[in-house]
Amino acid sequence: SSLPEKKMVFKGLVANKEDVNKLILTPLIHYPLPGGSALITFEKAEVAQRIIEMKEHTVELSCGDELEEFDRCRVRMQAAPVEIPLPSALEIRLTQDNRSIIVSGLPSLGIPEEALLDKLELFFSKTKNGGSEIESRKFLGDSGQVVLTFTRDGVAELLIQRGHMEVLLGKGKHKVKISPYMSGDITDLQVR
Repeated sequence: SSLPEKKMVFKGLVANKEDVNKLILTPLIHYPLPGGSALITFEKAEVAQRIIEMKEHTVELSCGDELEEFDRCRVRMQAAPVEIPLPSALEIRLTQDNRSIIVSGLPSLGIPEEALLDKLELFFSKTKNGGSEIESRKFLGDSGQVVLTFTRDGVAELLIQRGHMEVLLGKGKHKVKISPYMSGDITDLQVR
């Protein structure tokens, strides 16, 4: 059977060596609705349960209390629970990109993203800093992390071995973390 495409946010956390293969999965749910429907999420489950138990609801759409009865607009609607399939098993094939690194721990300099990318490219393109010519650079969404891809093999691996580096940004040096860039493909997803 074919499963609907589902966007998910993966957050990995390594606490100790025993937890290396554990992954925290937070689904980002996009639920398709038929026309004329709305999905409402309540902060408290018991409130949602009361609404569902009442089933039929009349909602007043008119503005103001001084309208005549025939000017009022009321809509009758039904509440029903929604079953969201949750992943019960997930298999991901991870691949380390041997030319790319993730730079994290970047300071807030109050400069545009493009200017920060320029400064990082300038620093990491110098061989005296362990870098080489950069093929591409980009921010990873709004994570505050940057992916740098080099044109030569082996450069990323040497930087990753360092782990941390002092990088000249703005008027001072800032310690940043260098990590491997991993890409992943979902090879198996089972939902319950």
